Amino acid sequence: MINTILCIFVPYFKSMNTETASNILPKERTPKPKWLRVKLPTGKKYTELRGLVDKYKLNTICTSGSCPNMGECWGEGTATFMILGNICTRSCGFCGVKTGRPETVDWDEPEKVARSIKLMKIKHAVLTSVDRDDLKDMGSIMWAETVKAVRRMNPETTLETLIPDFQGIEQHIDRIIDVAPEVVSHNIETVRRLTREVRIQAKYDRSMGVLKYLKQQGQRRTKSGIMLGLGETRDEVVETLHDLKANDVDVVTIGQYLQPSKKHLPVKQFISPEQFEEYRQIGLDLGFRHVESSALVRSSYHAQKHIH
Repeated sequence: MINTILCIFVPYFKSMNTETASNILPKERTPKPKWLRVKLPTGKKYTELRGLVDKYKLNTICTSGSCPNMGECWGEGTATFMILGNICTRSCGFCGVKTGRPETVDWDEPEKVARSIKLMKIKHAVLTSVDRDDLKDMGSIMWAETVKAVRRMNPETTLETLIPDFQGIEQHIDRIIDVAPEVVSHNIETVRRLTREVRIQAKYDRSMGVLKYLKQQGQRRTKSGIMLGLGETRDEVVETLHDLKANDVDVVTIGQYLQPSKKHLPVKQFISPEQFEEYRQIGLDLGFRHVESSALVRSSYHAQKHIH
């Protein structure tokens, strides 16, 4: 059937003039700027880790999310692992993770993640998860158990936990604080005006409140990230940086939003390297301990440096 359709249509296009065909044939997407081109990952350490991931079918966000910085991070002994399944209860307009009814919690997952980190000889691990609003504890118990398991099996490995907002419920956030990861991160993702469109079930002030509460309860290093290119203005980005600083955030990551599929929010603008550098300098002038700001920056980019 497919071959028949092709045979019908190909001669038809050949018979049309150029102007008519250009109105029917699909238009090419606007090419990404040259600063968004990614080099293929190489190097001995990357090849070694790639082999382990394939051999033991290890699950990392680095591979499943096709992260542009995978080669660099793996070369430095850093990897990101997602827990609590791969189906999220929220439907954020920017995120490529599936939305729906999550599967049953796998209580063997903490040991599986810990073993993966040991096999890969990871020096610094980043843990993240989908939102689990379907669970009474929002997944916070699994979070704590995973950190404990990684600590037992990999005592030399440092940790960053990139957590959801747990609906701002302090009891759940306390479980993260109690296991004392070196860095606790929660992404604000976008500016206040665009939060309802971009994050839908999340709230700008609630996320800021989570970051503030973490620091109030003694968390040594906190971190947040924002994506650009969704229609925000320069003033709104600067305002968001001021808000993050007012809530005692230590580290900020700023990167370019890239549309995961046609169903997701479109890219409104590709931010220039010069603009990213300006935001980096603004952040440093505000007093953040560390600011990562460039097109390919993601939450876990240079994560191992953010603990110092």
